[in-house]
Amino acid sequence: MSKSRKPIVAVVGRPNVGKSTLFNALAGQKISIVKDTPGITRDRIYADVTWLDRTFTLIDTGGIEPDSKDIILSQMREQAQIAIDAADVIIFLVDVKQGLQDADSKVADMLRRSQKPVVLVVNKVDSVKKLMADVYEFYNLGIGDPIPISAANQMGLGDMLEAVCEHFPEMEGPEEEDERPRVAIIGKPNVGKSSIINKLLGENRLIVSDIAGTTRDAVDTEIKYRGKDYVFIDTAGLRRKNKIKEELEHFMIVRTVSAVERADIAVLVIDAKEGVTEQDAKIAGIAHDRGKAVIIAVNKWDAIEKNDKTIYRFTEKIRETLSFMPYAEILFISAQTGQRMSKLFETIDAVSENHSMRVQTGVLNEIMMQAVAMQQPPTDKGKRLKLFYITQVAVKPPTFVIFVNDKELMHFSYTRYIENQIRETFGFKGTPLRFIIRERNEDK
Repeated sequence: MSKSRKPIVAVVGRPNVGKSTLFNALAGQKISIVKDTPGITRDRIYADVTWLDRTFTLIDTGGIEPDSKDIILSQMREQAQIAIDAADVIIFLVDVKQGLQDADSKVADMLRRSQKPVVLVVNKVDSVKKLMADVYEFYNLGIGDPIPISAANQMGLGDMLEAVCEHFPEMEGPEEEDERPRVAIIGKPNVGKSSIINKLLGENRLIVSDIAGTTRDAVDTEIKYRGKDYVFIDTAGLRRKNKIKEELEHFMIVRTVSAVERADIAVLVIDAKEGVTEQDAKIAGIAHDRGKAVIIAVNKWDAIEKNDKTIYRFTEKIRETLSFMPYAEILFISAQTGQRMSKLFETIDAVSENHSMRVQTGVLNEIMMQAVAMQQPPTDKGKRLKLFYITQVAVKPPTFVIFVNDKELMHFSYTRYIENQIRETFGFKGTPLRFIIRERNEDK
């Protein structure tokens, strides 16, 4: 694992053991909707959590509709499987009040066999004195020491996080710096993600047999093109027998998060026949939130009727639906016929370069001063915003700090104006830019 990738931690557990409460306590904001109806589906199912000096991505593996004991068990197995596929560490959450249940034992067997690190967490332990005897019962699961917590009262979370972080791989030193562009192919099911990789490889490397139990992580495929190495991360994952579950948005998002986390560049594949959808926007948002370079590849372009306005109209619709990423590059391709597939490598090279481009501080300040001269910064109650200094502090994505006299006055729209001026000079095509606004006194 490269040092830049955040570890992924997934939470597995029966309905009503408090997964959402734990998620919210760790994410520090009410992301999941907690309602009395168990298994309610939630929109945000992942969040970045920082504890001491470690940051990881927390994934909620999904709600369960408790109709009957069998359904609960089969859905918990699904959950556990997602966690095993995608996560570096699994939190297995149980409930001290409900006690040890049959479904817990069966899922524990699965987790034990997976050889992935599991942290067993017993929730709703409001009083360690009173309930410790009940916590010990969970030793019977045979997956290690149960850690008592109360997510609702935020008790015991430190011990739990310490146990989770112990399983993270050591931060690797820079000597292993992998210079190859890492590209995640993301998108809805059936848009042709695997066909694209197969076409690039020139062989059907990703065909997977339907033998039960052949689970696969996102598959890394190394491809050499014109003497240069690339790593492609595919999220197609296993074609499971029960197709209905596979289509669930939840699986798709978890897979996407785990692939995007390991990549520098995301290629969002859209089906030309279907057009761009809200679901595409959701998937694109994951790459955008994580500051990755983005290329939008409209696949199956050979399969639609075209006139001289088709590309223009399609591009317009993409820009509208994915309005939060105007920087993304758009390509119209066909994995079937190979149309513009070589252009994909050129675009990857270009956005990869932009994603890690550094701009000299002197040049940045010149651009900023010119921008300020052309468009006066906003004032509020007689106080005018002053921009003192700008400097680039990071790459992947390029991140800039702007020092101002008053943070409150630096409106989002003015930040975007400065961003546009920088883009006009340097392009930065395909990569988001991040801006951090800091205050400092005028006399400094």
